[in-house]
Amino acid sequence: MPRWTARRPPRLRFEGWIAGLGTCSGTRIVLGHWQHSPFGPFSDVMLERPEGERLLLAPTRQSADFIAGTYVFDTVRVVPVRVRIADGSWTVTAGPLQLRFVAGRRGLLGLLLRALPGTLVCRPAWSTLTDWPARLLLRGVRTRGSAGAGRREWYGARDLRPIRVISAFFEGADLGAMTPVEPPVRFGFGSVPRKPSLTRVTTTVALGPGQPEPAGPGG
Repeated sequence: MPRWTARRPPRLRFEGWIAGLGTCSGTRIVLGHWQHSPFGPFSDVMLERPEGERLLLAPTRQSADFIAGTYVFDTVRVVPVRVRIADGSWTVTAGPLQLRFVAGRRGLLGLLLRALPGTLVCRPAWSTLTDWPARLLLRGVRTRGSAGAGRREWYGARDLRPIRVISAFFEGADLGAMTPVEPPVRFGFGSVPRKPSLTRVTTTVALGPGQPEPAGPGG
C-alpha cells in the first residue's frame, strides 16, 4: 500500500531590511523594506501610538491582507509607501507618516553578522538556534515564534547598523527626538531591538494548514 506523508505547509521568504526606532512622543515605528518577496519589492510601516493603537501602513490590499493576517493591528490603511536611500540616509513617505533617518557605522555584532554565510542564515534551523542568544543580547527580540492564522515565522539577521539621526512627523505633528523602542512593540511574538537600529534580515513565514500561497505581484 502507498505510504501517506503529510505535506509541509508552504514557506514564503522575504529578504530586506527592518528599521525599528522610538520617539519621545511615545510613537514607535517599524519599517520593513523588502527587496525580494512573494509580492515583489515593497515597503510597509507598522506604528504603535502612545495610547496603544497599532497601525499598519501598506502599499497594496494584497500585502496589507497578508501582513494583517500574520501580525495584530487595530487599524490598517492602504497607502503609497515610498523609500529613498542615498549615502546611508533613508527617506520614507507613507500616507500620514514622513520619516528620515541616518544609519551609522556597524559595530562588532554587525560585522559578525555580515561574516555569516547567507545560505546558513536563511535557514529556519539557524533562527531556532539563535533565538535564545537574541533574547539575551537584544531585549525584546526573538528570531522564531508563532504568528497569526496558525503561521510560523523565522528571522535570520545578516547585518546590523545603529540609527543615529531621525526626523519624524505623523499627520503633520512632530514626533520628537529619537528614543529607545520602549515599551516593546506588540504587533507579533517579538519586538525589534530596544536600541534604534537597521537590520538586514531574511524572514521565512510558514503558512497555516490549508492556506494557499498568495499570488505573485499583480496577481
